[in-house]
Amino acid sequence: MTTGGTSNFGTGWTSNAGVAIRDLVPAPLRRAWVEQGHCPDRDLYTLFSGHVKRHPGRTAVIDSAGAVDYAGLDARVRHIAARLAERGLGERDIVAVRLPNGREAVAAELAVAAIGAVALPYPPGHGSRGPVSLLGRSRARAAIVTDPSDAVARTHLPHLEAVFTVGESHSTAQSLTAPARQPFVPRAVDPEAPARILVTSGSEAEPKMVAYSHNAMAGGRATYVRALHDGDRVMRNLVLVPLASSFGSCGTSVTLAALGGVLLVQETFDPAAALRVMVEHRPTHVFGVPTMLRRIADQPPTAREDFTGLQALVSSGAALPDATADACRDRFGRRVITVYGSSDGVNCHTAGAGAFPDTGTGLPDPAVARIRVTDDVGVPVPAGHPGEIRARGPMTPLCYVAAPDLDARYRTPTGWVRTGDRGFLDEHGRLHVLGRLQQIVVRGGYNISPAEVERELSAHSAVAEVACVGVPDPELGERLCACIRETPGARPPDLPELTVFLESQRGLERRKLPELLLRVDDMPLGPTGKICRSTLARLAARETSGVR
Repeated sequence: MTTGGTSNFGTGWTSNAGVAIRDLVPAPLRRAWVEQGHCPDRDLYTLFSGHVKRHPGRTAVIDSAGAVDYAGLDARVRHIAARLAERGLGERDIVAVRLPNGREAVAAELAVAAIGAVALPYPPGHGSRGPVSLLGRSRARAAIVTDPSDAVARTHLPHLEAVFTVGESHSTAQSLTAPARQPFVPRAVDPEAPARILVTSGSEAEPKMVAYSHNAMAGGRATYVRALHDGDRVMRNLVLVPLASSFGSCGTSVTLAALGGVLLVQETFDPAAALRVMVEHRPTHVFGVPTMLRRIADQPPTAREDFTGLQALVSSGAALPDATADACRDRFGRRVITVYGSSDGVNCHTAGAGAFPDTGTGLPDPAVARIRVTDDVGVPVPAGHPGEIRARGPMTPLCYVAAPDLDARYRTPTGWVRTGDRGFLDEHGRLHVLGRLQQIVVRGGYNISPAEVERELSAHSAVAEVACVGVPDPELGERLCACIRETPGARPPDLPELTVFLESQRGLERRKLPELLLRVDDMPLGPTGKICRSTLARLAARETSGVR
């Protein structure tokens, strides 16, 4: 097994199927981050097995099947690793993992890391277009799924040589429950080599794939999660989002491999069940997108409700409305931390500064990702001036996978990540995010930022959740529609009331006011738990047709 030292990553890595991954950050910077202690210079399985040796009886995962300790989880990891290795899989292979939240998903991802391969987790769900695209572009040699129907016909994917299931064997799939012929023998893995590919839909036509090294996952990403914690207690993290999502990568690679903590998961998100987990299993932190946290906060109190041990609720994946933060603080009596981050390699959070309007998204941590705001040509702008947010640091990914066009668009020659987000750094160095550079609604030639309108609408006491979308208009091109879920028990607001509130109390310019209103009982969610704006846009276009 690797014990650190000089990286052999060199100028890049190429999979056995011919997919090239190169590091777009200069090598001297990577070495400096290791020397400064920002990255452990150990691969993920080496880190995990160290925790197994130190505390084998500590609970590792709590899921719907109960609890499994580190020793028990490692036994499953080694078994899966042996089964993958005997199929000829190992270093320089990409292995897709499509499993629901639970110990099997955790064990599969750790097993892929243990054999030196690269994990490509992606959430289960309906439809095959996304999986076909991911498996095809990554040229994954194998896939681990719950059921063979979750995999795509290999006739369309010549590089997909093996499909494994965590259940019964099938004519087209091998079962990982079958005995291994030989025990697994760990191998040395370069900590700067790719370990995991994070998948994000972003704003592209196809899901983006972003390659991260062992050091970036266990270094920068783990440092940000560690900074959310107070005291010496073991972190007990309830991760509500899919472990296969970008935000969910704080589960297996970070909570378990890097930090040696306890990971609590649900197979699918259920607010009432999540509340029961919080009471029964006492997590220190709850990780979710704003919609999830708000739905838990809206649950009626349970008998003998006790949140002892809970330190914070951690929100990421979308802008946190003030009303949601207030509802969580009122409901649980704990701080709310908002994280600005993405799979592209940017992070900043409010653990130190607090989640309040004047603190923005907090102070950037150079041990995670240094952040600067630049003009259109990359020149940093003065404090208080808006521009594009750029990031570079120990958590910066290697590159996009099979997408040189994205590397050209979103990475600079010196390794900085261009986020495509607009924001500014205030005089105290705190980051304030203003929204996407390109996520706008164009009404009669005037650009409206949906994020700005959403931020102000979320301050209305009757608005529990809000998303603003553009609705096609034959005269103006687009009109802005406010889609809201009302606060339970509140009097439903109408559009005139909301626009008066925005203009008179929040100071929003009249030309930015929404002209359409759509009420929903529940916000439609995508696979990662974020509000699905494309679904809302279709609903808004249909439901408001003729309302002009």
